[in-house]
Amino acid sequence: MAAFRAWLRAERGVDVPDYAALWEWSTTDLEGFWGALAEFLDVTFHTPPLRVLGSDAMPGAEWFPGATLNYAEHSLRPGPGKADDDLAVLFEREDGLSAQVTYGVLRRQVAAMRAALVELGVRRGDRVVALAPNTPQTLVAFLAAASLGATWSSCSPDFGARAIADRFTQIEPVVLFAVDGYVYNGRAFDVCPTVQQLRDDIPSLRATVLIDYLSPEAALDGAIPWSSLLAEHDGAELAFDPVPFDHPLWVLYSSGTTGLPKGIVHGHGGIVLEHLKTLALHCDFGPGERFFWFTTTGWMMWNFLISGLLVGSTIVLFDGSPAHPDLSTLWRLAERHRVTYFGTSAPYIQSCLKQHLTPGRSQDLSALRALGSTGAPLSPEGFRWIADEVGADVQICSISGGTDLCAAFVGAAPDVPVWLGELSCRMLGAAVAAYDEEGKELTDQVGELVITRPMPSMPIHLWNDPSGARLHEAYFEPYPNTWRHGDWIRITDRGSAVIYGRSDSTLNRGGVRMGTSEFYRVVEGFDEVADSLVIDTSGNVEGELLCFLVLADGVDLATLEPRLRSALRSALSPRHVPDRFIVVAEVPKTLNGKKCEVPVKKILAGTPPERAVSRDALANPDSLQAFLTFKG
Repeated sequence: MAAFRAWLRAERGVDVPDYAALWEWSTTDLEGFWGALAEFLDVTFHTPPLRVLGSDAMPGAEWFPGATLNYAEHSLRPGPGKADDDLAVLFEREDGLSAQVTYGVLRRQVAAMRAALVELGVRRGDRVVALAPNTPQTLVAFLAAASLGATWSSCSPDFGARAIADRFTQIEPVVLFAVDGYVYNGRAFDVCPTVQQLRDDIPSLRATVLIDYLSPEAALDGAIPWSSLLAEHDGAELAFDPVPFDHPLWVLYSSGTTGLPKGIVHGHGGIVLEHLKTLALHCDFGPGERFFWFTTTGWMMWNFLISGLLVGSTIVLFDGSPAHPDLSTLWRLAERHRVTYFGTSAPYIQSCLKQHLTPGRSQDLSALRALGSTGAPLSPEGFRWIADEVGADVQICSISGGTDLCAAFVGAAPDVPVWLGELSCRMLGAAVAAYDEEGKELTDQVGELVITRPMPSMPIHLWNDPSGARLHEAYFEPYPNTWRHGDWIRITDRGSAVIYGRSDSTLNRGGVRMGTSEFYRVVEGFDEVADSLVIDTSGNVEGELLCFLVLADGVDLATLEPRLRSALRSALSPRHVPDRFIVVAEVPKTLNGKKCEVPVKKILAGTPPERAVSRDALANPDSLQAFLTFKG
């Protein structure tokens, strides 16, 4: 970050003495910032752009018109930390399977798989998909597809067949990579029946490549073995097809809780620029770093994790349960591999806190310099636990963003302090603001999270949305020419931020609006509460505030409830003490672990469950029954 500011002063005559000044410049002079960033971080253009920004309309911004490049080339091109014998990937599976992959081996395997895809008839613009976990093989398949200009999409193998088909069928893939099975929480799962069903459900498929992940003898009629494809094309030349800046790189998906998941399409150039910016400047990554984030291939954090290769870092991949055989498994992983940046979710931090783990004392985490948290707001108690039990000198990088941009809007920077319970800064180039209902900007007040200027990694389009109507409806209403993300945010007068949860699941009691994250912070701060879901039904006649609780074993609600009421009253306000507490076995969650507040609210308001939520979008669809029973 400091080097970039010095370079701007020397090469561009732009004097930005601190982060606040740099952020201000980055969001007002878009052409100046993104053009300088591309030069400073050595973006390889095969055809140079005519300019940086052809149009700054939202939606419809035209970035680097005329330019050609390739994402995979940036991952595998020679550079610092990328010599053939430098480590590119460290991999572990929960049952002990492990692998180390150098940049040289990675280049060789990508070249072989690229040649195999060409032989299978894959061409630029074709879709290649994977039903595979977070493994080196998945990475190789993706980079091979991207090198050709084919468009990638992936799902975690724990998704159900219908949920996978809902995603993949839309984009009509020609090749499917799939594992024969996977392991999770001490058990092995056979994926071959799901793969066969997908082959029947997706008529566009021309080939299936079976990865022998559980058994060397894995076979499926008509499928091509991964190992034989690699062996047959070993020694192929590594090459990269230059593609336009906005050529589709991958398709990510919305949660799909209320219908078919939206296919969100990102371009090569936008992702290269956005991820280089975040990894090189905000994370301060480079050669020698070891970057870990706990994720599956169905979450955008996988796409972000593998981009560590862009800056010559070693990426650490883990496949399995973060709680098998116990919650310390990821901390032991960090110790073994000398992880320098450890990424996880706020719920994982909360679980570690509740189990009173002490990884900073139990493991050697002396290499760790930063800890990233996302997926939900990180509570002040979570901040304290990290500082006390992970390391007082470990930077806490609480970030918030979205699949929609495959990026963070607010997060951390090396030269910005960490404040308890806050996200340190708005990210460079992200013109984030809080708006009131009339579209007026707020300072130090809770409002809608909006982005007022375009960013290169905004979706180039949604799949099967030729008119752009669905894109506009999803993100550009009700504020014209402004991205509305759907979160509550407060921007402090020092530029930090606090996220309060989804704005469409707001609690509104007596005219006071409150995000659900504050509520969960109080309730789930009790060791007796394993999980919770708060629903405000006051949009209905004589609505109620309901708190559904998943209790720890042996806990009695009658004993706990008075303490919960007292804590909510004192921590928040009397208005936010629920009318009722109800015990349930599980909280409904999406496949990526997000609480389903809005679908449950709809069910309680009388919407038939099949219209309120797609069961195939849920990790635990049977959990809905408790809410149907309660409604009845």
